[in-house]
Amino acid sequence: MTAEVFTPTVGVTMTPSAVKHVRKQLDKASSAKGIRLAIKKSGCSGFKYETQWVDEAAADDKIFHIDGIDVFVKEEHLAMVNGIEIDFVTEGVNSMFQFRNPNATAECGCGESFTVS
Repeated sequence: MTAEVFTPTVGVTMTPSAVKHVRKQLDKASSAKGIRLAIKKSGCSGFKYETQWVDEAAADDKIFHIDGIDVFVKEEHLAMVNGIEIDFVTEGVNSMFQFRNPNATAECGCGESFTVS
């Protein structure tokens, strides 16, 4: 009997709406090379998402190439965002990123923060 080595695949996806929005913003920011999806401790559920424009990759970044967009994620955050889908939605006069994370086990009532077990 032989042991098989299994390497899990970490995935980040974006909807066409999110790709369109990010591409439009990158066209305005001449030095930005992509967008960072970061996780910060915050809120009543534990963590929140942050997005930032990236001028240069950090040594511990993993880069996901999605439809011509580079999404940067710190290696330490990969387990928390594995399988996440990034969307960009408009509700009334407000437009925002929306994150669909299959690893989130709870979210606070206001939608500001989430928990991953």
